[in-house]
Amino acid sequence: MQNELIRFDWAMKRLLRDKSNYVVLEGFLSTLLGEDLHISRFLESESNQTNKDDKFNRVDILAEDAQGRLLIIEVQNNRELYYFHRILYGVSKTISEYINLGNDYDKVRKIYSINIVYFDLGQGNDYVYHGKTIFRGLHNPDDILHLSVRQQEALMGKEAGDVFPEYYVLRVNDFDKVAKTPLDEWIQFLKTGEIETSATAKGLPEARERLRVASLSDTDRRAYERDMENLRYQRSVIQTGWIEGRAEGRAEGRAEGRAEGLREGERKKQLEIARNLKQLGMPVDMIAQATHLTLADIDGLM
Repeated sequence: MQNELIRFDWAMKRLLRDKSNYVVLEGFLSTLLGEDLHISRFLESESNQTNKDDKFNRVDILAEDAQGRLLIIEVQNNRELYYFHRILYGVSKTISEYINLGNDYDKVRKIYSINIVYFDLGQGNDYVYHGKTIFRGLHNPDDILHLSVRQQEALMGKEAGDVFPEYYVLRVNDFDKVAKTPLDEWIQFLKTGEIETSATAKGLPEARERLRVASLSDTDRRAYERDMENLRYQRSVIQTGWIEGRAEGRAEGRAEGRAEGLREGERKKQLEIARNLKQLGMPVDMIAQATHLTLADIDGLM
């Protein structure tokens, strides 16, 4: 345990908010965004909670950097069909929360939405994606709308799209390469919870020293181990149920008609999974997303 490192999402909740540990999160953000970034403070949002439901849901950090930009950092462990919609909602809500009624529009903050996901989100061959708004000419797609000289001076950007939010999606489980770049070293840590001795990416040497499980207090260590065990159990239940549900559905399908049996077998298994997750205290809406059951189905479970 001496060299075992704390999972990054749990560290975000408990340790990385400490000013003495800003260097770890700053290292990650600087490596991802490709610029030297410094956090000035953390801000409150509805998602910044430490209750037991977080281990089933997500871990959010809302930070402000030295330039006044807002950074939403979210870890998502569970599969969610409408996750892209939630990304959009989170950014829109943050914009509205941090501009006061009556303020001019120039008070709208630049926002980066950084999403670390541990499930198959969308389809693609890469493991890191970046999205931003680009205004292209309708008749000449190579013509990008730029800001005027005065706007560039005031807004610190070049393209009109620089004013709009930018999005990053890190599909951690899809990383299966040898880490050759600083960003790869970070992705490898996010996936495995391990940092190679040769890793030199900004923030990782500090993470290696400051995120040791052995450095936690007895209370925090027990909380960490409990949360990790709950997370492992939840993943196991969902994965096992999905596999067994498909197998059971196929068996019943052969006996009673493949299509009908598959649906009924999967439904029975999903109800069993939902019952277990409900007993663990997982929110009903998250159970519905994980099992594709209706809220009425889940409310009726004992």
